[in-house]
Amino acid sequence: MVAQKCHHLSDMQVQMARELGFKPDSLRKIDNHKQEPWKTPLPQHIENLYEKRFKRQKPEVVKSLRQQLIEDEIKRKAKKKAKDARRAAKAAEESQCSPEVIEDSEDIVQLGLDSCGD
Repeated sequence: MVAQKCHHLSDMQVQMARELGFKPDSLRKIDNHKQEPWKTPLPQHIENLYEKRFKRQKPEVVKSLRQQLIEDEIKRKAKKKAKDARRAAKAAEESQCSPEVIEDSEDIVQLGLDSCGD
């Protein structure tokens, strides 16, 4: 969001830059068209690179950075909830003894071979 304000980029251009693999620090290095007039301004440069690589003018679905962060947080919480549910189910399954184990332990007690060694 800071890079978006510093470099005057739209949501679409920020998304293009992220898909191209740019990080905020690398944008700072590229955005010096005032010192080097032969360079294109950063927003146009990002759009040109995006078109060359992906063969389209703009992303199919444009999301703001804030919206993307919210969706990632929702996805992360859902994944954690599913993982916790799997762990709880596994713990409940392990805490219950299977009938075969109970029958085996009764046979041992009947033979006089209990766990104390008597």
